[in-house]
Amino acid sequence: AAMKQTKGLEGDKMSIIKFEFNPKVGIDNPALTLTEDTDGEGVGEPRFYLLTKESAETFGFCLHEELGCQGHIIRQIELGGVAQRRGLQDGDRLLQVNGHFVDHMDHLRVVQKIKASGNQVLLAVLDGDSYEAAKSLGRDLAQMLPEDIRPRLCHVTRDKSGFGFSVSCPEGTKGTFQLSVLQDGPADRAGVPPGCWLLELNGDSVKSYSHTQLTRKLKQSGSKVTLLVASSAVEEFYRLRGLRVTAALADTSRLPFKVRELHLVKGPAGYGFLLKEDDCSSGGVGQFLWDVDAGLPAERAGMREGDRVLAVNGESIEGLDHEQTVHRIRAREDQVTLLVIDPAGDEFYHSVG
Repeated sequence: AAMKQTKGLEGDKMSIIKFEFNPKVGIDNPALTLTEDTDGEGVGEPRFYLLTKESAETFGFCLHEELGCQGHIIRQIELGGVAQRRGLQDGDRLLQVNGHFVDHMDHLRVVQKIKASGNQVLLAVLDGDSYEAAKSLGRDLAQMLPEDIRPRLCHVTRDKSGFGFSVSCPEGTKGTFQLSVLQDGPADRAGVPPGCWLLELNGDSVKSYSHTQLTRKLKQSGSKVTLLVASSAVEEFYRLRGLRVTAALADTSRLPFKVRELHLVKGPAGYGFLLKEDDCSSGGVGQFLWDVDAGLPAERAGMREGDRVLAVNGESIEGLDHEQTVHRIRAREDQVTLLVIDPAGDEFYHSVG
């Protein structure tokens, strides 16, 4: 047994740094059958897991960084928990979080990515033996993963020619819609790829829609419509693995609604804002920013009245009450970094799930 220093993610909480004896255990029964490596070196293929939990649950595993071992290591899988039910194995190395390669990232950053996923996360892992073999062979682990496995959320604003896409559907079928996109039209400018498959319309699945129903829904959308779409390659990736494509996994980089990071350095008169707990449009309560004083650090950092706080100093405040959030803001004496979103963006993201 080797003594290893560990730190990591335990459910939704960061565990303290501790020392423990951990025998190096091989993975005898991987969750999925591994394919043979073409080099004959016994390097298996990455496995993908979509973990979905309730708000009061954890994902049911710890993410460790251990002395003498490379990578982000899956440990302490909770008996009967989400991770065990889906098939994660002790010793698996985490390669990807929601389509982002993380093997090269700082451990705390990877933990934050998982926390920021909310109640759903897509993980790509490699069993421990295969990981170590691939590293010893100098394999590029990123090359073992598909380049882009994320669907795309696109917000399309109609112009005088329409939305700039047409829909085709095999005769007599439901829920199978392919989009043809007009070059330089509204859909093209919003990032809708040509030939993609439509999965959701304004946050609702189109799986049960007929072509007539979809056309009616589009007309009812008015001047703006939000589409969850996937290329043929992405759609096939999820279908072959029995995974459901959801908006929570989507690439949102083309949306007009953005979160903002505000870095505030306290002045002689303080930060210059008030924090207020209020009801969210999405249900539940949230922490909102009000009474932003002109000329003080908050306004200079770009704070707007009505912004909702999502994170303080890189840590999500989901589930925290007013006093706990204030304590987080005051944790550093003279500065704080807030992640915020304006009311329109907040309402939009809730509407599309």
